Amino acid sequence: MIDSLCDQVTGQDVAVACFYFDFAVQKEQSSVSMLGAVLKQVVSGLEKVPMEIAQAHEDQKKVIGGRGPQLADIIQMLYTTASEKPLFICIDALDECVAEQRAKILDSLDQILRRSPSTRIFVTGRPHIQVEIGNRLLGRVAIIHITPTRDDINNYLHTRLGEDTTPDAMDSTLKADILKKIPEGISEMYVEAMTPVKLPPAVH
Repeated sequence: MIDSLCDQVTGQDVAVACFYFDFAVQKEQSSVSMLGAVLKQVVSGLEKVPMEIAQAHEDQKKVIGGRGPQLADIIQMLYTTASEKPLFICIDALDECVAEQRAKILDSLDQILRRSPSTRIFVTGRPHIQVEIGNRLLGRVAIIHITPTRDDINNYLHTRLGEDTTPDAMDSTLKADILKKIPEGISEMYVEAMTPVKLPPAVH
């Protein structure tokens, strides 16, 4: 989806940033690190760093210990960059973020959407966070349930098994077990949330 979006905006003055949550590194993936990573991607694509962001960077270097920007600072800098060009933020597996941090992230995204009308946000997560997303981004999301079919999973598994660089390490019994058990364990996967307003005129 991100590749497709980037292809669509190639040559246009549009910024695309993404972030992937991972349950294995929950402690490291805070609201500050997530939105900071998004900001870094956006700024790296600008021809010129806005004066406000450059000055904030210089100010932070003067702080004892080189403390990084705080959440409010990052949100403000995202406002600044979003005012320069349309911005798309894609966030994968939000359900794998710690609940406390997830609340901060959704509240931050809500602030960004309120002040940056050209910003679009795409989020994936398992169904149990649907209510939380709806409550914190009230009136700003369209929710789509996606359930993969058994054929989808089987096609994917066959493709990956066909790419195995050590095929001799797997006998036919193990391969059959993989093709049988994994599709049985798949349930409804993700809820997608995005701003329901129209895309910027430059994007088709």
